Amino acid sequence: MSKKNSSLKTIELFAGVGGFHLGLNKCNSDIKKAYEVVWSNQWEPSTKKQHASDVYQKCFPNTPHLNDDIAKVIEEDFEQIPDHDLLVGGFPCQDYSVARTLSKADGLRGKKGVLWWSIYDIIQKKGKNAPSYLMLENVDRLLKSPAKQRGRDFAIMLSSLNEQGYIVEWRVINAADFGMPQRRRRVYIMAYKKGTETYKKIKKLNNPSDWLASDGVMNKAFPMGLEKSIDTPFIIKGDLVDISENMTDYNPKKSPFNTVGIMIDDKVYSSKGIPLFDEKTALHDTSRRTINDILIDEKDVPKEFYLEGDMDKWEYMKGSKKEERKTSEGFTYCYSEGAMVFPDALDNASRTIVTGEGGATPSRFKHVVKTKNGLRRLTPVELERLNMFPDNHTACNGDTSAKRAFFMGNALLVGVVEALGKALQDEVSPRNVEEGSKRDLFSFST
Repeated sequence: MSKKNSSLKTIELFAGVGGFHLGLNKCNSDIKKAYEVVWSNQWEPSTKKQHASDVYQKCFPNTPHLNDDIAKVIEEDFEQIPDHDLLVGGFPCQDYSVARTLSKADGLRGKKGVLWWSIYDIIQKKGKNAPSYLMLENVDRLLKSPAKQRGRDFAIMLSSLNEQGYIVEWRVINAADFGMPQRRRRVYIMAYKKGTETYKKIKKLNNPSDWLASDGVMNKAFPMGLEKSIDTPFIIKGDLVDISENMTDYNPKKSPFNTVGIMIDDKVYSSKGIPLFDEKTALHDTSRRTINDILIDEKDVPKEFYLEGDMDKWEYMKGSKKEERKTSEGFTYCYSEGAMVFPDALDNASRTIVTGEGGATPSRFKHVVKTKNGLRRLTPVELERLNMFPDNHTACNGDTSAKRAFFMGNALLVGVVEALGKALQDEVSPRNVEEGSKRDLFSFST
């Protein structure tokens, strides 16, 4: 454990191209280093060339980094994972079901290859040296997966952390609701270990709603009101296998988990969050950003990004449609979808970047903007700016624009991590800031 007022030693798992690292670095100053990333891991099992890991090592050459399967590292060489205060990572959304087995003392087996269990294993194997804090990110459908047992996967996650001695809170954050240039809804999860001052503070609360809508770390970064007061908690019953097999509490109709919540012991307090961002009263000093704010000078846009030909195809892909289609097995069905704004509105935040954003092939989901030189796709630098990354962060080893777009489709918004990092920093060890400067909770530098 780090001593009070020293930096929080951090490890970054499933690091991608380093969004968490960038966000936490923005919390550091010349006076104080709030976070120090002491180890990172990135491994892509489906490809021989490790593109994302190469970008990470180029951008953070002084951070100890391992490009290997984290599950294998935990099993075969656990000692190389250093003790740390904070564990961060954006883990994949998978099937977290568990089953009983006689071959292991704990009686539980997580599904092979499910990366959540790597986080769980690190915490468990670290024991008394387990991290004091967790900061995690996932797609918001985690709160209601799988379809036949909505919320079961998230309940398994919460319960597994609870048994390791953590209070866990979460918040679905749409970055554009807080002035950022992309509409990207993700669930962010923070956990506080038993023994920390934050854990003790939460346990003393008479009403957990006060933490969620007033005093909590996440609420200070991203203030929200609660749609309904939380009078009766939802109880997560049984061990992890019981949860996995529970078809009553976790059914196809509705998840017990809403967009804002906290789990204290086996009790879950959850409600729909109402974003309260206001440029005049927000804790951060910023104005809303739009697509227009992230565009580069037209003279710097390569010719291949302009739409040439295939306009009928672009308009078809972006337009509304209702048509008969056939499956590969010959089953006929009616397919329909509504029209999308085409080209994208420059005076609004962008849609969510997807991994297939790159390449010249017409697509429903690629961004297209209208400029003085014609319609065009977004460049890699513009996609980086939508995620609040530095310009050319992903320029590495001649990676194509499609590969760089893929990176951004997988990335998170750096500004979200920065805001959460500064809020956690103030909770653990208040910053030395002049009165009024706390408004600068995240920045939009490119």
